[in-house]
Amino acid sequence: MSVFSHPEYDGHEQVAFHHDAASGLKAIIAVHNTRLGCGLGGCRMWPYASDAEALNDVLRLSRGMTYKAALAGLPQGGGKSVILGDHRKDKTPELMLAMGRFVDQFGGKYVVAEDSGTSVADIHKMAEVTRHIGGLADAASMAAGRNGDPSPATAYGTFVGLKAAVKHRLGRDTLKGLKVAIQGVGNVGYRLAQHLFEEGAELWVTDIHFPSVDRAVQDFRARAVSMEQIFALDVDVFAPCALGAVLNDISLPMLKASVVAGASNNQLAEARHGKMLMERGILYAPDYAINAGGIIEIYHETHGYDESKAKAHLDSIGSVLTQIFDRATAEKKPTHEIADRMAEERFRP
Repeated sequence: MSVFSHPEYDGHEQVAFHHDAASGLKAIIAVHNTRLGCGLGGCRMWPYASDAEALNDVLRLSRGMTYKAALAGLPQGGGKSVILGDHRKDKTPELMLAMGRFVDQFGGKYVVAEDSGTSVADIHKMAEVTRHIGGLADAASMAAGRNGDPSPATAYGTFVGLKAAVKHRLGRDTLKGLKVAIQGVGNVGYRLAQHLFEEGAELWVTDIHFPSVDRAVQDFRARAVSMEQIFALDVDVFAPCALGAVLNDISLPMLKASVVAGASNNQLAEARHGKMLMERGILYAPDYAINAGGIIEIYHETHGYDESKAKAHLDSIGSVLTQIFDRATAEKKPTHEIADRMAEERFRP
């Protein structure tokens, strides 16, 4: 399996594979760029179909973290890790300890946090064997009621960004009656649904985990649809909040929404799909711009938490997106290209 010739390899500084026979751990860590600081990024545990799929994911995710941190104005770079396995069946304390030891081998160049398939408890377990942890709250954060879980901040930031996109594309100041299709109602998607419901939006939801769908239906009067139906709904906003590459040659022709604004990473299967969205008149909120809430919260939680400063930083996601939308309109360029350029202006030498 080649890394240097991999289509998602983007000058990554370090990519490492690790197998711990005793615990069964099979994992990959990728550090993309550390010019602004250590490569911070979550540890995802997922039942990948192949090693190649896992490598593809970690390369894309780590690159996205570099761009996310730069665009959010944070003094840190981008990294990511993936564990090959089903978090509902394969996770053990021994596995998390082995992952912590793997992280420690990077000597601080990579700092781990939670992600899909891992939890704050898992990060605490890793912290028993490494100090290079980014997802644990400091004393000030804990006193403010924070526990290191970035999901609420990611959901809130996505909500702020979604409102900015709706304002720009639809000219609406209120979300009352707004029709939103949410793909994925896990930790982040569920909380996004709550914010939208409280603002009077109408919701359609889907998820591969049926109990998550049932909870959203019960709590927010959402309407459940299949994974295939979610793309083709006649709604205002499509909010992808599951895994990546959902905007592709199959899904794009089905979209009826005017706005795509969701929390998942790497939503565009290929860069050309961002141009396709623009050509169809669909406003795309670049994923690493709109879902930066988690990394922003983690930064504040580990640097002396001040609630007002943290919230102001989260609220700035809306203004960052508005800048992207305005520049994209003025230059007649896809929004993801403008976002890339703005991020690169901050971390490229």
